[in-house]
Formats: sequence, structure tokens, C-alpha cells
Amino acid sequence: MRNAFWYCLAIGIALCLLPVIALCALCVYAYDRHNPFYVSQRIGKDGRPFTLIKLRSMRMDPGNCHRDSTASNDPRITPIGAFIRKFKIDEFTQIINVIKGDMLFVGPRPQVPIEVQRYTNVERGILAVKPGITDIASIVFADEAELLSGSDNPDLLYAQIERPWKSRLALLYIQHASFKLDVQLAVLTFINSFARPWVLRRLSAIVSDWPMDPPDLLEIVGRTKAPYAYPVPGKDEIIQAL
Repeated sequence: MRNAFWYCLAIGIALCLLPVIALCALCVYAYDRHNPFYVSQRIGKDGRPFTLIKLRSMRMDPGNCHRDSTASNDPRITPIGAFIRKFKIDEFTQIINVIKGDMLFVGPRPQVPIEVQRYTNVERGILAVKPGITDIASIVFADEAELLSGSDNPDLLYAQIERPWKSRLALLYIQHASFKLDVQLAVLTFINSFARPWVLRRLSAIVSDWPMDPPDLLEIVGRTKAPYAYPVPGKDEIIQAL
């Protein structure tokens, strides 16, 4: 029943989003006359790979900027790409992956193969469920690009100050997953674009009774404490190199 609800919702949302996706795809194509869609391999449940479809927000020739993480000032981002990233429009096409069964609406965000290869044994527990379009970490770190902005090595910075907290939040979500929680996270994701302070307070209230490791993880959820470098789950030391 739970999966059937989300599947039917995905079909309805896909029909509603089709005009927006078509218009943005046309704008992306008009900018450089290249394929407006970006296809990338991601790792899903039980380590199975699948193809993720997104609207392209970067130039077709990124030069020597071979990075997995993207800062807001990344030179690869096109002007139209900056717009669709700001409003998360590039994520809309992932509804196709939900309909195909690769993903769910709510679940840990799918990672590229190289990131999954870096997982500790503890982090591999994230692969026990299907990935999703949004989850707790997606809401908390909606400003990921800004956090990485200005770094000479955004991949390393991501591994030091975002991956540790995102992985913990993903594992925490899996422990407490429910239909009610999924609905709450889906609604909060939508509101997060224009009422972020309220959303973070509400999200903190939802998870406040959950056991936290470390205890100040709750402060990270509410962003009353800025994310800081911390060991990833399963390690005792902060990552120093990739």
C-alpha cells in the first residue's frame, strides 16, 4: 500500500512537472545547443547500479575540473544551470527513476560509484534501502553548494564536513523510517525553499527524541551549530586525503 501510494503520486507529479521540465530543457539546449539532460550512474539498494537522469546544469566541456562535489562558484555551472540548481529544478527528472523503481521519494540520496567505494562497513548500511529524491540530510544540507564554495578541494571538504553528518542522518532515517515520516520529509522538502528556518526547527522537533551519536547531531539538524569536520561512521579519525 505504501509503495503503491508513492507510485501513483509519482505519476501525478510527473504529469504536472512535464511542462516545467520541457521549458527548462529547451532553455538549457538553447544556451549551448547540446543535450539538455545529464545521465549519471548511481548506486542503489544492495549496491546495484542504475542510471540517474537530471537536467544538465554544467558545460559539456568542463576542462580539467574533475570533481564529484560541486560548489556554488564552480566554473562548470552555466547561467541557466545556476538558476535550475537554485530552485532544484535539475532534480525534477528523478521522478522518472521513482516511476522506474530505482528510487523512492524519500530515502538516502544515491551516490556515485567512487563515493560508495569509499564507504566504511558502517556506511554500507545505507545501501540496505532504496535511495530517494530527498531525506533528512537533503533538507539539512540544502545549502551544500554554499558550504563548499571557495574551497580549492571541494571533494575533500565534503568528505570532512558533510559526508560524516549526511551518513549519520541516512542511517538514523533508516532506523526510524515510516510512512508518516516520509510524508513529513516530503512536505518539509517542498517548504524548505521558502521557509528554511521554520523547516529546520520543525525537523529538529521531529527527531528530538531519537538517540543521537554524537549528541550534538541534533544541533547539526537544526543548524544551530555549523557543520564541522568529524570522522565518518566507522572511523575514529577525520579524513585527511582522498
